[in-house]
Amino acid sequence: MDTVRIRGLKVEAIVGVHDWERRVPRPVVVDLELSTDAARAAQSDALKDALDYAAVAKVVAEFVGASQFQLVETLAEKLAGKLRAQFGVAWIRLEVHKPGAVPGAQDVSVAIERGKR
Repeated sequence: MDTVRIRGLKVEAIVGVHDWERRVPRPVVVDLELSTDAARAAQSDALKDALDYAAVAKVVAEFVGASQFQLVETLAEKLAGKLRAQFGVAWIRLEVHKPGAVPGAQDVSVAIERGKR
């Protein structure tokens, strides 16, 4: 199985449990790895045979931007389920970063892996 990666996809979103986190969207950064079979796309050189990473990025941006989960864990789980269902990927690994969530730390993140590689 081959892998498509999207790293550092930045989206403004409401995510958090504190009142101040619920008022103003803040940056969330998403890293993705999705299983695919690149051989067919490589043979045909046609987007229709590939996992369209621009379409994946658009879905991620729209979903995350519209979400208002309290926990990063919930955001990660729901996003993984949506991407697996919409794009038919058997395996996904994603990491959701929440910069500035903990004073003194660059960011906090939750990484999950779903499906079979």
